[in-house]
Amino acid sequence: MRKIFRYFSVPIFCLGVVAGEVHAAEAPAISTLTPMQMGAETREATTPMTFQHGNVSWLPDLATQAGWPKRTHRRLAQIILRESGGCPNRKGGDMVDKNCNITGVSEWNHRSDTGLLQINGVHWKQDHPEYAGLLCKRMSICSQEPLLDPLTNLRAGKLLFDVAGWSPWFTN
Repeated sequence: MRKIFRYFSVPIFCLGVVAGEVHAAEAPAISTLTPMQMGAETREATTPMTFQHGNVSWLPDLATQAGWPKRTHRRLAQIILRESGGCPNRKGGDMVDKNCNITGVSEWNHRSDTGLLQINGVHWKQDHPEYAGLLCKRMSICSQEPLLDPLTNLRAGKLLFDVAGWSPWFTN
């Protein structure tokens, strides 16, 4: 598995899907600090978190940290798997291998879609005419890069969910 992020201080735990329900095994808490809040020396000294395409074993703990209630985790897992395959480094149109390595770009129409939840640029671009940069105004996320951090992406997704429910991820 590819090691992508170095600022989490705990190992990944197992998640099972049984009869359509998400079940998590016990796991220690993950640091609530984002890379922007931690110094470089802290990031280097911690154990890396790993991601694989199609695997959301990390979801219950990380989603809870981001403020998502447990009752939303099943649907959140479905959305993450559909949107990014569970690869936090993915931008819209990116093709990835099983270890979330970017292998190419299949299309260029959705390049502003970012991270686990493929949060669209209409939500972070400060000057977008329809949404007026909700994430930029409320979370100071005014560019794509911060949304590649999995915890930041889940926190931003939670804000969108609080404002608009599941509609940012569903057209119907």
